Amino acid sequence: MSILTTWTRRTVLASLIAAGTMMSAGAALAEKVKVAGIFTLPVEQQWISRIHIALLAAKDRGDIEYVFSENVANTDYERVMREYSEAGHQLIVGEIFGLERAARKVAGDYPDTAFLMGSSFEPAGDNLSVFDNWIHEPAYLSGMAAGDASKSNVIGMVGGFAIPEVNRLMHAFMDGARSTNPDVKFLVNFIDSWYDPPKAKESAFAMMDAGADVMYAERFGVSDAAVERGVKAIGNVIDTSADYPGTILSSAIWHMEPTIDHAIAAVADGSYKAEDYGLFSYMAHGGGSVVVDAALVPADVVSMIEAKKAAIMDGSFTVTVNNDEPVSDK
Repeated sequence: MSILTTWTRRTVLASLIAAGTMMSAGAALAEKVKVAGIFTLPVEQQWISRIHIALLAAKDRGDIEYVFSENVANTDYERVMREYSEAGHQLIVGEIFGLERAARKVAGDYPDTAFLMGSSFEPAGDNLSVFDNWIHEPAYLSGMAAGDASKSNVIGMVGGFAIPEVNRLMHAFMDGARSTNPDVKFLVNFIDSWYDPPKAKESAFAMMDAGADVMYAERFGVSDAAVERGVKAIGNVIDTSADYPGTILSSAIWHMEPTIDHAIAAVADGSYKAEDYGLFSYMAHGGGSVVVDAALVPADVVSMIEAKKAAIMDGSFTVTVNNDEPVSDK
């Protein structure tokens, strides 16, 4: 066998190995799911931020390619959905509250695109799945801290819109507060906006003037009012305790990662179908948690919260889901 022949064979073998490596790398890149996010509010807004953070985590892991549009008006939402679909994005994530009909029509027009949308309604067709922040369980637990903390027996609650997704969190919170303080009463107001901190702050001040000494901050702006008046607050969806030291007793946290990761995996292996992803926001699936500031909440109450959390996790206690609009106590 000549040196030339041997060298040529080795070169061919090396070339084949190199080509195989390049093909594997190319396949790995091709396996990244192309994801687009469409959001009607800034990605800093608490509800939107949880989705955005989960998608960024998947991007950082190398699982997806991710682009997004924020502050998209309802009138432009359908157009943006179509543009991302036409561009070949495999998974489109967003929220379609208030534009259900148009969004579902778009999903029907692009059957090969997976859509995962925040919605009050059912999945549609074969490709539109729905989700929401089912964090009523940690909301109940945070309510326990609020009920114990109220000395005036009046808790103020400022929400965005009176939709089922918000209503059930408020009711769960109220149930939790009553479990530690049966005498507590509630003042409830909706500002009819998802992002209007000045309006939420104004509503909170009015409730404090009426005697509220603990505030449920479903919207941004409420905790700012609490700081100014020196009352305590309960956080929702995200942990803002670092921004309001000495003010946030407890927060019900939403973790969107289980929802996002399930959708990405389904798209990647070709098994994606229209489903209700609500289950992935439950505490048992890692979709919700409670944060309690032990420096502000008495040790015995912390222990009560931990015991109730354990009961939720093992199934021996179930938090009631009530989607009706909550109202102020008479």
